[in-house]
Amino acid sequence: MTHPPTTRLRTPEEIALNAGADWPRLRLPDPDVFAERALRLRQLAAGHALRDYLLLLAVVAEAQHARLATYPGVPLPTPAQADAAAHAGAPLLATTTWPRDAAWRSQLRGLLGEVLANLPADSPARAGVQAVQALPDADLEQQADRLLAGRTQGLDLAGAPLIAAGLQLHWTHLVRASAGALTQPFGMPDDATRCPCCGSPPAASIVRIGGAVDGHRYLHCTLCSAQWHLVRVKCAHCLGTSGIQYQALQAVDAKASPQRAPVQAETCDTCGHYLKILHMTADPQVEPLADDLATLTLDLLVGEAGYAPAGHNLLLLFGEEDAAP
Repeated sequence: MTHPPTTRLRTPEEIALNAGADWPRLRLPDPDVFAERALRLRQLAAGHALRDYLLLLAVVAEAQHARLATYPGVPLPTPAQADAAAHAGAPLLATTTWPRDAAWRSQLRGLLGEVLANLPADSPARAGVQAVQALPDADLEQQADRLLAGRTQGLDLAGAPLIAAGLQLHWTHLVRASAGALTQPFGMPDDATRCPCCGSPPAASIVRIGGAVDGHRYLHCTLCSAQWHLVRVKCAHCLGTSGIQYQALQAVDAKASPQRAPVQAETCDTCGHYLKILHMTADPQVEPLADDLATLTLDLLVGEAGYAPAGHNLLLLFGEEDAAP
């Protein structure tokens, strides 16, 4: 018996796009992005198997927030560079082309100093923080190169999240400062799977609530925390729209509650990749990097089913294989 081909229903975003509705396709990082992440990490840590690690990262995020407000001036792109990037369809502050100013290393060491000042004297994390703080400049740059390229070979996986915190602080400042200095610093690049600001992959995606962005899905950059629009029911790796399914740690009874699970894995049977999607309608407090960390079990489940991650979270890396290009 044959069946007629099914037609995929358009999402509200696609309907609005075709109707000419307007909303921000790019959301730049908020000045409180690290403070909000720290608060969420502390909320999620209660009773969690990764409690100590989540609390450590909360202290790191609080230090990032404190230093973002006083970050020193660093070289910023010129209008000509912004125009060239826009014409090339490339991110203006791409990690592969934009030179890292040496300030990122001194700011990292200062950040780690604040972390040490706020960790308990008997915290087992202190030794690791001190070890990264003491790394020579050349070693820090080498580790940063590997982190930003998504290469885990030769990467110090224990120290990587701390070095990543310094890189996140640096690029978040770069993006915010560039937005303040230039009229139109960032366009939407040709590669919709990468951050329009720095070219990094997403850590997760989030369906937002409120105002003009209500119901729209954004990918969240793992490095600079910019968010860029991608319609729902679309793979964040191959951009396909067929074979999309959703997995969650706990089933939600649709009859008992109209809410879906706050965090799901959006899997693609076409390319075999997945990316988590967070729903603010289910929990307005979700934060992409924090909630991605706290649902590591979901990664293990979809990984066992044969799906590979479409992005990565710089705050928790594994060494089995390098990140997808």
